[in-house]
Amino acid sequence: MLDYCGKNNIVSDVEVIAIDQINEAYERLLKQNVKYRFVIDMSTMK
Repeated sequence: MLDYCGKNNIVSDVEVIAIDQINEAYERLLKQNVKYRFVIDMSTMK
């Protein structure tokens, strides 16, 4: 499936967030105020 998506330029829309924004992202999830998938940028971990 990943090969197929790569060959056909099928991508997903994501919102990259820092680790310290996780609580805000959760609150937005509860309020159904999410348009894209959240992806946590692990390089922001301390």
